[in-house]
Amino acid sequence: MVETRKCSFCRIDIEPGTGKMFVMSDGTVYFFCSSKCYKNSIVLGRNPKSSRWTRKS
Repeated sequence: MVETRKCSFCRIDIEPGTGKMFVMSDGTVYFFCSSKCYKNSIVLGRNPKSSRWTRKS
């Protein structure tokens, strides 16, 4: 069975075969549904609670 994952930033379900997986140097794995979530989390270092469009707010 195919595993569905949740975006590490906005908590939206990611369909198999889509999205981006990012692995930190310490081995932590993050899954992102779009480049918007990737940039807000990794590049800009934003907190999901401060973004109105995420489900964590």
